[in-house]
Formats: sequence, structure tokens, C-alpha cells
Amino acid sequence: MNDGGDGYGGSAAERERVLSDPDPDTATEFLAGAVDVGDLVTVFGRCTVDYDGRAASELGPGDRLLVVKPDGTTLVHAEAGQQPVNWMPPPADVDVGGEASSDGGGSLVIESRRSAPEESLVVRFSAVVHAAAFPVGEAESDTPEVVGTEADLKERVLAEPDLVEPGFAPLATERETPAGAVDVYGEDREGRTVVLELKRRRVGPDAVGQLHRYVEALERDLHADAEVRGVLVAPSVTERAEALLAEKGLEFVSLTPQGDS
Repeated sequence: MNDGGDGYGGSAAERERVLSDPDPDTATEFLAGAVDVGDLVTVFGRCTVDYDGRAASELGPGDRLLVVKPDGTTLVHAEAGQQPVNWMPPPADVDVGGEASSDGGGSLVIESRRSAPEESLVVRFSAVVHAAAFPVGEAESDTPEVVGTEADLKERVLAEPDLVEPGFAPLATERETPAGAVDVYGEDREGRTVVLELKRRRVGPDAVGQLHRYVEALERDLHADAEVRGVLVAPSVTERAEALLAEKGLEFVSLTPQGDS
């Protein structure tokens, strides 16, 4: 980490820096250099926010977090909620500068602009508590790889039915009932009908209720003396779900989508 001076330069490792309570001039010089070389920037402090474009909006003074990404994406976050209170999507041009304030001091001004459509987002910091800039390398992929889905769990059950119980034989998947489609329909070693409701994560009473509706629907559809067993297959269940399983006469098998049950 480079701690010397107010400038911004050097290799990627040397450029990684964090400033605490910088004065406006120091913050301006630091962040202007970071944006120029394409680093990811975060700023926290007291600011106002002005947007002009397809509409116009203003946010008065408040403590907020600003994030500027290398592609110009600019996000302003308040103290609560996951969504930004204002933002500029990419591609956008970002300028960092200083501005004199009415009290004789200075302020840090970060402006993000787009031309199509024409719009601008201006954030003015009267006080900066924290500023940071980090070089960002290219990722192999920014698309999350979904693993451990319910489809994976179904494939595991079909490939190794004995994971449910010895002698279980799957006969169909997505079997329709008046209450909806059953994930896996089969028989146990005694010839009794078994329906499986598969969930890839810890589940609560709602999953138990869903399974119970399938069992009731099949009991009505099959011959009068048919016995239908309902089995919930998931990594784990809540205490309330466990109690409801016992109350409804349903069963539970702990199983994960991947190979580590």
C-alpha cells in the first residue's frame, strides 16, 4: 500500500489506497487520479445529490456512500436498503473536481454523465470521512454459476434412489395431481406409493404444507385402500417444519443437491 503524498500513480499494487478524513483538496486529487486510471472508487461522507435527465431530482445533505466503477457506473447508497437512492448506468464519463463552498471551505464534486440519453448525476461532498480506490483486474466470468439446484437434487435421487431409502423405486417425475406437479413419484419396497417434494435448502412449514396437499390429492385420486407416503427431501428443516411433519404423518430425508449428504 502506498502511503506517501497526495498524488496517485505507480503499479496496481502501489495504487491501492485508503484515505480517512481527508480535506477536500486531498480527496479531489486522490480520486481524480484513481478515476483517470480506471480504478474502482468508494467515498463515504456528507453530500448532496442532483440528477438531471429524463427527470430531475435532488437529495439534500446526508451521509451517503458513493461507488464509481471503471465503466462509469455510479451508485449512491443511503443508510438503509439494498437499492441505491440514485445512480448512473454505464457507459458513463466521470469527472472529479473541487468547488469552493459558501463558508469559505471547499467541496469534492463527482459528476457522472451520459449522452444517450443525455443525463447527469452530480454528487457534492462537503465532508469526506473515507475514500478508497482499488485497481480491478478482469474476472474470468461475472455471470454467477448456479450450483446445487433442485434439478441437481432430483438427478441425484434418480441416480441413487437408495439415498431416500433402501428399495425406493422412482416411477415418474413432475407427475400431475389436482394440487400440482409432484417432483418425484414412486413406490417403496412394500409397493406403497411415495411422493417426494425436493428442496435445495433449509425449509419451513410452507414446504410441509405443499407436500401434504400432494398426498391428499393422490389419496383422493387412487383407489380407496391406497397408502400414500409423503417424503420431504432437503438439506434440513426448521423446528416448526419438523413438528408439522410429525403432525401430518409425513417424513423427512436429509439430502443435499451435491454429493455431500
